[in-house]
Amino acid sequence: MQQHDTHHDHEHADGHDHHGHDHPPAVTAGNAKKIRLVFIFTTFYAVIQAVGGWLAGSLALIADSGHMISDSAALLLALIAYQIAARAPDGRRTYGYHRVRVLAALANGATLLLLVAWIVWEAIARLREPVEVLAGPMLIVAIIGLLINIAGALILNSGNKGDSNLRGALLHVMGDLLGSVGAIAAAIGIMFTGWTVLDPILSVVVALLVVRSAWRLISDSIQVLLQATPSGIDADQAQAELKALPGIADAGHFHAWTLTDDASVATVHVTPAPGADSLTLPAVVGGFLRERYGLSHVTVQVDPPGSLERHS
Repeated sequence: MQQHDTHHDHEHADGHDHHGHDHPPAVTAGNAKKIRLVFIFTTFYAVIQAVGGWLAGSLALIADSGHMISDSAALLLALIAYQIAARAPDGRRTYGYHRVRVLAALANGATLLLLVAWIVWEAIARLREPVEVLAGPMLIVAIIGLLINIAGALILNSGNKGDSNLRGALLHVMGDLLGSVGAIAAAIGIMFTGWTVLDPILSVVVALLVVRSAWRLISDSIQVLLQATPSGIDADQAQAELKALPGIADAGHFHAWTLTDDASVATVHVTPAPGADSLTLPAVVGGFLRERYGLSHVTVQVDPPGSLERHS
């Protein structure tokens, strides 16, 4: 690689120059506490639902208890991810462990899609071979589940909406909540009509409602892991805007990516205009990108005039 007389500076949100990545976004302890509480609720209700389904002879409730146990596992995964993400950066992992949260969110979304496939499979089997359901006990257990899931959703919804790990947990709880509503509707319908096919039909409806949210969670997580440019940032436009700044003759090699839910970073090369003080350019560029695009960490390299044209 050809050597250049360059300046490598890091412009951060606090307006000061730093070297290294020594302050990744903090893990929100409040979010971890909320997920821990909902994990307890979900696990407790999964046991109640399994016992209630067995007593009522309801395969729907027993099957949904498996759904709840899977959700408990997903919530436990989220809690483990928080613990790992809280570990301090080291010499090898200078950004810390925050992307573990993204991996957990991806696992949550994938689990949701697997659960949807399983629900649809079970629903088809029940449509082919209807089973007898004791609607009264089923209704009681479903109402208990609805109350627990409402409480869980309210707890998680009060957390940081930008945390994909928390969003994944909330999606699981919302799926459970919709499942409880469907179970209540099915129980009432069976009580008045005797149509046991209402249960699998409503299960499919709930599954379809969950698919869209699960896929969005997976898609967002994959974009982060692929280091795609964050939403709302166009690399070509950003370079054109930087070229228009005072003291800058050219800008190129702009790259931006999401580090974790609440932090995006970028690197860019610029060349000084004639008479410009190259030492001032990192602060100018970093400040502009911070205000324009909300980037929290910008690394600016100042190259000799004309070097970007030769390497474009």
